[in-house]
Amino acid sequence: MNILVIAALWPEPTSSAAGRRMMDLLKLFCEQGWHVTYACTASESENAYPLGTLGIKKKSIAINNSSFDIFISKLSPEIVMYDRFMVEEQFSWRVDKCCPTAMTILETSDLHCLRYAREAALKKGAEFMVADLMSEQAYREIASIQRTDLSLIISTAEMELLRAVFKVDAALIHYFPFMSDPDNNKALMNTWRSFEERNGFMCIGNFKHAPNWDSVQYLKKTIWPLIREKLPQAELAIYGAYPPSKAMQLHKPKEGFFVQGRADNVQEVMEKARVCLAPIRFGAGLKGKLLEAMEYGTPSVTSAIGAEAMHAELPWNGSVCDDPEEFANAAIELHENKAQWLDCQQRGSDILQQCFLPKTVLPPLLEKIDDIRNDLALHRQQNFQGGMLKHHLMRGTKYMSLWIEEKNKVSDK
Repeated sequence: MNILVIAALWPEPTSSAAGRRMMDLLKLFCEQGWHVTYACTASESENAYPLGTLGIKKKSIAINNSSFDIFISKLSPEIVMYDRFMVEEQFSWRVDKCCPTAMTILETSDLHCLRYAREAALKKGAEFMVADLMSEQAYREIASIQRTDLSLIISTAEMELLRAVFKVDAALIHYFPFMSDPDNNKALMNTWRSFEERNGFMCIGNFKHAPNWDSVQYLKKTIWPLIREKLPQAELAIYGAYPPSKAMQLHKPKEGFFVQGRADNVQEVMEKARVCLAPIRFGAGLKGKLLEAMEYGTPSVTSAIGAEAMHAELPWNGSVCDDPEEFANAAIELHENKAQWLDCQQRGSDILQQCFLPKTVLPPLLEKIDDIRNDLALHRQQNFQGGMLKHHLMRGTKYMSLWIEEKNKVSDK
């Protein structure tokens, strides 16, 4: 079976949690014996995963260009997966035209409308309200979910939001969180550095992701001075791919604040530190940095948004605080108290075992895909809203794209 993945970025699992998640999906498809093609509108970066090692075919594509129609018609995939709703907006009308019987999947990564609404509330200094979600971003994103046969949702909190607030039919969405290999985790536990072998604090996150950049600024301005006041020799290492010059300007060794840029080996930098700090003030989805902290035995202090939907009813592997002084005090206590630190380290292993096991995540997804593919016509018949939105997308996005394509032809002459 052919599956085509359409994306705006090449997967970089060492740069972002989204890259790790995409690779989990691609490996899953390959394990089923499916023939996978990854088509992307971006230039391939030096940090992109070598997809060819998995037998995945790569294809560069362009938006607003009918060459895609020729490509997909020849490939004739049985399944097409869009990476984020913006890609679905650009390409779904072409997919429907050329391969109308292909099942479509939307990889949401996180709910962008939730992230943007929380950011807007923070900038206004207001408490986030459900009413803040009613935006152009939400109209576009939820329309994309409605048009697609199945959307992958990373968080139980977002699943509930889609059902309760946006009234999305449960048949159209499927909970698919991160996965963490238990055998690999067991091997990692045997090599974890001890409390005494670790020191200081760390924070990590792709700088292109707005919540991460906000966290770094919040740490520098508000939280880190509180920690240094009580631990004057403490050091904080900030890691993240694609740091802008304004981020590097925050590098202040005399203040124990080190902006290190990309981490070539996340395990190494995680295990050097005693505590991972993630004061995330807005965002959505699940936080890959906190999952990796658990995998590498590094307790963390984060916000309610950071820990959202990541630990079920289990105690967090550290502390969850939104007040900056409480956050700083919790970080200090975790750094200095060995007994508490060891207890929190074990909590992380418990969370991984209960919430992110592949054997509980993968079979339901594959079963859901099979169920929809086996009766795709009925599935679509029961999704009238999706059909209606497809109709209007064909009339709007389609003709705008065709107009741009013709305009580009004139410009090239």
